[in-house]
Amino acid sequence: MTRATFQGYRCSLCGAEFAPQDWLYTCPHDGGNLDVVLDTPAIRQQTSPRQISAQTEPSLWRYLPLLPVDDPGGQGTPLRTAGWTPLYSPPALKAQTSLHALWVKDEGKNPTASFKDRASAVVVARARQIGAEVVVTASTGNAGAALAGMAAAVGHRAVIFAPRTAPPAKIAQLLVFGAQVILVDGNYDNAFDLPVQAAQEFGWYCRNTGYNAFTAEGKKTAALEIFEQVILPNRLDRPLCVFVSVGDGNIISGIHKGFKDLYALGWLETMPRLFGVQSTGSAAVANAFFAGTEEITPVQAATLADSISVDLPRDGVRAVRAARQTGGAYVLVSDDAILQAIAALGKAGIFAEPAGATAYAGLLEALKSGQIQPDDPVVVINTGSGLKDVKSAMRAVTEAPVIEPNLNALKRLLEKNLR
Repeated sequence: MTRATFQGYRCSLCGAEFAPQDWLYTCPHDGGNLDVVLDTPAIRQQTSPRQISAQTEPSLWRYLPLLPVDDPGGQGTPLRTAGWTPLYSPPALKAQTSLHALWVKDEGKNPTASFKDRASAVVVARARQIGAEVVVTASTGNAGAALAGMAAAVGHRAVIFAPRTAPPAKIAQLLVFGAQVILVDGNYDNAFDLPVQAAQEFGWYCRNTGYNAFTAEGKKTAALEIFEQVILPNRLDRPLCVFVSVGDGNIISGIHKGFKDLYALGWLETMPRLFGVQSTGSAAVANAFFAGTEEITPVQAATLADSISVDLPRDGVRAVRAARQTGGAYVLVSDDAILQAIAALGKAGIFAEPAGATAYAGLLEALKSGQIQPDDPVVVINTGSGLKDVKSAMRAVTEAPVIEPNLNALKRLLEKNLR
């Protein structure tokens, strides 16, 4: 049975509403992305921020009253540990930025080490709810690893299409989790359409980011956590600024959806400002934002941040709106700036993959350009662990020296370093 809070879908483009059908992915009128519509009055009657905060559930499932899925079970498995990620406020980063209030939300602590566990956990819950035996997706690595891991946790079958150029560590995760992995001789955009076609042909449930509305529902739980971890306990006298990297646009769209749901419930008084950060080599969404349009023009993406390397963002329109409707903005950073951000976060004890460090690089750029002031409270989202892409991490640091195994060699090295 579908939860009472799930009323159906609304097209993000034309506004048409649809009943909660199991296999509806895009608006049949114009192909627009669909938003899940919740029964806000019913939610208000069922729960409150105080009731949610009183829970001891240390995962995204603490927000079940705000999610359009039933409890998926899976007690004692990684499926039950997705979300509720730690929030750090490192003195080293506050000193570097001169910000009075700075937090880093570390999504690398999720079960498969990325933000994408949130979406995959909710999608697997939905698949189990509607009796879909196979879940399929296209991924540059993280979304696929998340789906493979969440599905494996409860014995569900997953099929993953990934570009053959995806980092080996990410492909290894897919295989270890037991998913059926199919590498595509092309990039993410080339792989995207295959799961859609396979779902239509074989009756599989398609998780594709920006295509399945339930992915945004999973990703919105980060906004619910930020509300509970930052906004509620701190008396902020300025709107919170949230920095997140953007590839296909679904993470920033999901976070926006979460804050909009909280605002509609009357729980959130001031909407946070959302800042999307893109690499200069993959800037389709930012280009549309700067041009003052919602028309997303494809680019030929080329960036070391593979998780956000996308020619045609599939959730671009909502990603543009997430920044524009909240008084936020888009920020572009170079690959060199991303590598420097990996090193800076690392010195604060946070190991970020390139896409995760992109958000911090964007904050530094926004400070430089005056878009952010020292009094602005800021949350930076690290979307994935640096273990996902060790090759890029090694590019961000100086190679370790090799010495002979004796004290004299050590002394010579130390003397050299002191010069």
